[in-house]
Amino acid sequence: MKISVITVCYNSAATLGDTLASVATQDHPDIEHIVIDGGSADGTPALVEREGGHVKVFVSEPDKGIYDAMNKGLAHATGDVVGFLNSDDVYAHPGVLSRIASVMADPALDACYANLYFVDPRQLDLIRRVWRSRDYVPGLCARSGWMPAHPTFYARRSVYAEYGGFNLDYALQSDFDMALRLLDIHHIRTRFVPEFWVRMRMGGASNASVRNVLRGNLEAWRAVRSHNIPVPPWFILVKLASRLSQFADRSLDIR
Repeated sequence: MKISVITVCYNSAATLGDTLASVATQDHPDIEHIVIDGGSADGTPALVEREGGHVKVFVSEPDKGIYDAMNKGLAHATGDVVGFLNSDDVYAHPGVLSRIASVMADPALDACYANLYFVDPRQLDLIRRVWRSRDYVPGLCARSGWMPAHPTFYARRSVYAEYGGFNLDYALQSDFDMALRLLDIHHIRTRFVPEFWVRMRMGGASNASVRNVLRGNLEAWRAVRSHNIPVPPWFILVKLASRLSQFADRSLDIR
């Protein structure tokens, strides 16, 4: 099973080396690592040339933002299964992609996902938050703003071919819109694997400020409404409250 891993980046020279090394040390034998750069000026392309010997596709050109870059990655992907690893994230251990391949060997599945650690930007073994996911039940995304941890979400390439890529109308929550479309609307068949697959550095555009957090939640609300799904009045409050448990749970079990 070929697995395509898409990494999008822009001026990521400070962290991308960790991501490249994490993919290169995975023990799965058939990995297509695709790196889409937005035209960085900080030495990112030189870093990929120097440390990305395993990278199969590298594109460096201006884009319209992170989700446009992700769509470019999807267009280049040739794997049976596709996932995304951000340019400041790493896998929890070298066997993650092999584990994903074993799960996706079940032909009844369209996608799988797992748990995620938020870690200190300078100490990747220091956990700051934990994103524990759950089994999906119909309507969960629209009711509460829930979504799987996107860096742990691996779907068959045929899913994206059939249902399309990321909607550029949402600058911060297009990954939520994608989850909403695939799970609530198109009812793809998923499996939650109760393991930790990714260590994600704290930060990111959607959490960069209180303004972005509020803007992101409004985008999620708008995404639900755009699909003519009734939005409960407590939607944004429930979505915000769902993050509180992440701060309370700081399990040290990285595996």
